[in-house]
Amino acid sequence: MSDSHANGTNEVTYGSYLALEQILALQHPRSQHPDELLFIIVHQSSELWFKEILHEMDLLIDSMTRHQPEFALFRMGRINALMRIVSAQLAALETLPPQHFAEFRTHLGSSSGSQSVQFRAIEAASGLREPHFMQVLSEHGPIPPVVQRALERPALQELFLALLAAEGTELEGLYTGDRPTVLFFLAEAMLEYEQQFGQWRFQHVQLVERILGPMTGGTGGTLGAKYLARTIDQKFFPALWAVRARFYGSAAPAPHAP
Repeated sequence: MSDSHANGTNEVTYGSYLALEQILALQHPRSQHPDELLFIIVHQSSELWFKEILHEMDLLIDSMTRHQPEFALFRMGRINALMRIVSAQLAALETLPPQHFAEFRTHLGSSSGSQSVQFRAIEAASGLREPHFMQVLSEHGPIPPVVQRALERPALQELFLALLAAEGTELEGLYTGDRPTVLFFLAEAMLEYEQQFGQWRFQHVQLVERILGPMTGGTGGTLGAKYLARTIDQKFFPALWAVRARFYGSAAPAPHAP
């Protein structure tokens, strides 16, 4: 019973608005080890942030589809802020000694971070379509609706290139001229997102190696840190990275100052 109902009123309070009674009752450690609660809360918090990132992704894609680069830039900035939060949370798990995790790891059963439907949806929405990614998706049975929805929409890079075409601009043209445009700043914000995502992957690899060791398999039958290390070099926006190399050829145009 919520605190407002307990008082016999329908008044909206801090606790009832945030459904704190329900949220705080959703942690169910399966062992007696005190560190398991930390492990659960970090992962549950990450999933809540993933939910918000997917929400912002929907708004970002809508802005790009409507050819509204200013709104897209705003959404991209917020997504980057959210990615910094998700990465920062991993620091809490760095305080988990390997011997402590070993005491409750068996209680995780076949659960694995690779089973995070929302994380896979973020990857798909961002533009990951390569064969290994699709194979990993198929290994867990039918593709979840939230992931399938992301796969059926254009990837972010495709939408961005469509924005450029609508403005009659080429990608290389964003980095030349007298002054930067909104599309230039959007391109840079997208690359910042790619870097934030890569940083999260790298931190995750280091965390798994710190707790499990570099050669230990992950829960759920995954390859652990070895598998995670393979994902670091995956790129969502290869065209945005490739354009940089053109500025170091013999006929490279002079870039403008940002």
